[in-house]
Amino acid sequence: MQRHPGLVRTLACAMALALSLGPAACGGGDEPAPKPDEPAPVKIGTKDFSESITLGELYGQALEAKGVPVELQESVGPTEVTNAALREGLLDMYPEYIGTLLAEVDRIAARPASSRDAYLLAKRLEERRDFTLLEPARLSNEGALAVTRAYGRRKDVSSIADLKGVKPTPRLGAAPEFSGRFEGVEGLRKRYGLTLKVKDVNTNKGLQYPELDDGKIDVASVYTTDRQLAGDRYTLLSDPEGVFAKQHVAPLISKKVLEAHGPKLAATLNAVTALLTTPIMRELNAKAAKRTSRQVADEFLRLHNLK
Repeated sequence: MQRHPGLVRTLACAMALALSLGPAACGGGDEPAPKPDEPAPVKIGTKDFSESITLGELYGQALEAKGVPVELQESVGPTEVTNAALREGLLDMYPEYIGTLLAEVDRIAARPASSRDAYLLAKRLEERRDFTLLEPARLSNEGALAVTRAYGRRKDVSSIADLKGVKPTPRLGAAPEFSGRFEGVEGLRKRYGLTLKVKDVNTNKGLQYPELDDGKIDVASVYTTDRQLAGDRYTLLSDPEGVFAKQHVAPLISKKVLEAHGPKLAATLNAVTALLTTPIMRELNAKAAKRTSRQVADEFLRLHNLK
């Protein structure tokens, strides 16, 4: 499997598109066409954090084990950039979180009544664009806010709503894109009336946790499959107003690519997805902190007879 970690050209093109600079900003350098008797590789992208990279490896290695050629383009960027790369044809698929797709790509703030309704809505919207979602995983990696247990006890905070009465104003550590998202500053303001002091933190590398430990921030943007949450050091704040949606994972893929490769492509991807749960993903994330995502995916697929 060809791997392109941090593919500069893909990232630059997708960012240009996301910023409405147009495809002319991307320049030349087209990939060579496959030979007529060879299927084109499936171009799988990942977002720029470890879990997405591991998911990309799982899907890519499983396809290769079935004889499907794959190009894995790791760490393309955040949702907005990775999705723009898919729309432009720089990617054929990537693992997506359904709630993020609706909130950040389709800008739908009114949440469907259930996770299944959210999936069906997202699938309908994608199929209007010649893409589709394959089967969703039981894995749901929601955004959330967390505090240390000590801070929660000291300030009597167990819910996001409790933050409104805290003095001094809590300092929130989050990725830069958090400030522009509904599942972020916008939603916290609209649903809870919260205006927090936001500090940019590289959450992709888990740096919000040492910042919490050192008292440099009071609240952190986290994800529920973060390996650090396996212990009892941190408290996840409840979200009664539903700023953070359920985030079941599903492959977002071009319908043209599905048709070109036949039913084997979808069947293989769905077989991987069927194995993924939130506890399993937290375990895989913990392993990926000590080994490469490639190694973690290989071990998991062999364990489940998918390689």
